[in-house]
Amino acid sequence: MDFFRRTVPVGFLLAAGTLAPSVARADETIRNPGDHPNYAVEVEPHLNLGWDDLFPGDSFGFGVRVSIPLLDRGFVKTINDTIAISFGADLLHFSGCYIPGSSCSANFLLLPVAMQWNFYVAHNWSVFGEPGLFIYHGFFNDCPANVQCQNTPSETGVQPAIFVGGRYYFNEHTALTMRLGFPTVSIGVSFL
Repeated sequence: MDFFRRTVPVGFLLAAGTLAPSVARADETIRNPGDHPNYAVEVEPHLNLGWDDLFPGDSFGFGVRVSIPLLDRGFVKTINDTIAISFGADLLHFSGCYIPGSSCSANFLLLPVAMQWNFYVAHNWSVFGEPGLFIYHGFFNDCPANVQCQNTPSETGVQPAIFVGGRYYFNEHTALTMRLGFPTVSIGVSFL
C-alpha cells in the first residue's frame, strides 16, 4: 500500500505532462469562453488515498464532492474558465500508529470546502485548481497505553487544503475526475 500511495501522485503528474501538450495543440477550446458543459450541480463520488500528516500509516477511503457553479465566465474573460464552490465529505481509514509495531488505527471524517477554478483546455478535457480548507474529526481506536492517541481519543481541527486536478469528459454529463493535493489524492466519476 505504501508503494501504491507514493506512486499514484507521480503517475498523475506524468500522465498530465504527457497528455497536456498534445491536447492543447489539438483543440482551441481554451480560447472560446463559454464553450463548456453547462450544469447546475456536479456530484462526484470518489476513492481516496490520504497523506500521513493527519495520522501515520497507509490510508484509504471514499467520499463525495458537490460543486455548484458561481460564475459561467471566470476571472479571465478571454479564456474558457468557470468558478464554482466545491464541498464534500470524505471518510479515511488509517492503519498505523505513532510507535512502529503498534497495532492502533484511526478513522477520519474530512469536510472540504474550496473555490474551484476550472479551465476548459480541450473538447474533452478540463483542469482545475482548488484552494480552500477542510474540517476533520478523528476517531482513534485500538491504541496501546503508551501511544499518543490514547490521550486524545478523538480530535477535531481545521487545516488548509489545496488541490489540482483534471477531468476527462465521456460526454456532457459524465467525466472521469482525478484530484491531487492535500489532504488526499482521489479518482472518481463526475455527474453533471
